[in-house]
Amino acid sequence: MQDITKHFKVEPADFYHRQAKAYLSSHQLMHFMKCPFLWRKDNLGLIEEARRTEYVIGEATHTRILEGRDEFNGRYVWESPINPTTGKPYGATTKKYADWKKAQHRIVLTRTQVFGIEEMAAGVESNESAVQLLNRGQAEAVVRGVFEGLNCQIRIDWFNPMHGIVDLKTCNDIDWFEYDAKKYKYDIQASFYREVLQAVTGHYVPVHIIAVEKNEPYRCGVWLVTQDTLHTARKKIVAAIKRFKECKTDGFWPTGYEEVRQLQIV
Repeated sequence: MQDITKHFKVEPADFYHRQAKAYLSSHQLMHFMKCPFLWRKDNLGLIEEARRTEYVIGEATHTRILEGRDEFNGRYVWESPINPTTGKPYGATTKKYADWKKAQHRIVLTRTQVFGIEEMAAGVESNESAVQLLNRGQAEAVVRGVFEGLNCQIRIDWFNPMHGIVDLKTCNDIDWFEYDAKKYKYDIQASFYREVLQAVTGHYVPVHIIAVEKNEPYRCGVWLVTQDTLHTARKKIVAAIKRFKECKTDGFWPTGYEEVRQLQIV
C-alpha cells in the first residue's frame, strides 16, 4: 500500500463539502438511495440545512482523536469569561457570554462538550486495537476519481498504510452499534470509500470502524468490515448509481411513494 498516499489531498472540510456539486460523495449517494427527490432538492440548494450541534461536536471529536490536542486547541475555544461575583463562567444566555462568543475566531464549545470529547478520546486510547490502527497514518485524506462513470470524492477519517481505511463513529450505546451500522448504512459508506480508492489507486484495502460511546462509560470497540458485507454493498451502490444516471437522463426524481401500497396490519 506504499504508493496509495500519493493520491491523497489534504484540504479543509468546508472546501471538501463545497465540491459536492461536481463530485458524488457517499453521503450524497445514501441520500439519493433514500429519496431521489430529496437529493435533487438538496442539490439545487432548495433545502437549508442548519449546522446542527451534533455535527459540530462530531467534527470536534474527529479533530481531537484523529488530529491531536494541538490541532483541536487551534480550531476550538471554550474558556469563556468568568463572572467575578460568582467565580464561575458566565451562562450561555448572558450578554457577556454572547459578546465573548462573537469576538472569537475559533469555533466555540462549552466546557461540558469538551469534557465529553476528552472522555471519548480517553475511551479510544484505552482500546489496544484502536490505538494500533491509529498509531500511524494520515487523517482526513481526500481522494477524487471516477467510479462507475461518475466523478466521486471521499474523505477518509484515517488511513493506515498497513491496515487500510479506518472510519471513526460515535454512538450512544456500543451494545447496539451493529444495529446502528445497518440503520445508518455504514456498509454503503465503507464500500463506497473502498471502491473509489481502488478506482484511483488500483488497490483494494481493508476497512475498519472504530466506535466509541458518547456517554459513560465511553466504551470503544473496533470492527473489521467483512468482505461479504463490502461486496453486497458494492452491488447496491452500482445499482443506485445506475438509477442515479437514469434520473439525470429522464429528469424525473421520484420520492419512492408514487404507487399505491397495501397496508396490512396483523
